Amino acid sequence: MLLFGHRFIPSENFYHIDSVSAIEKTPPSSTLYLHFCEENLDIIEHINTNAIKFILHVQNTTELIYASALGAKFILVPKEIAKTAQEIAESYLFDAKILVKIEEESEIEEMALLGIDGLLFANAIIKITD
Repeated sequence: MLLFGHRFIPSENFYHIDSVSAIEKTPPSSTLYLHFCEENLDIIEHINTNAIKFILHVQNTTELIYASALGAKFILVPKEIAKTAQEIAESYLFDAKILVKIEEESEIEEMALLGIDGLLFANAIIKITD
C-alpha cells in the first residue's frame, strides 16, 4: 500500500494547481493535483502534452473512467466508492493507482482490507496559487 503524507513514511508531495500558469511555480518533476471537471480539461491537455505526472480527484465512477482515459497516474476517490473504484481499476487494468484521502491513522486498516492501492493524508497536498 502506498502512503503519501504519513508522518513516518517519506513520500512525494502533490502540487494542487488550478491553472496552467501555476505549473511554473511547482518544482521540476512534480506530480500535479487537480480536481476533475470540464473546466480543467485544458490544464489536463497541457499536462499530457508536456508529459507531467498528475493525480485527478474524482467524485464518481464515471469520472473515474475519464481520469484513467485522460492518463492520470493516481486517481483520488471518495471513501464511499473506494472498493468499487479499486475493483473497476483492477478489472480494466488501469495504469493509475487508486488513492483515498484519510484523516486518521486508524483508517489505514479499513482501507487495507478493501485492497486500496494507496492512502493520502492532507499534508501531502501543497496548494499553488497564481
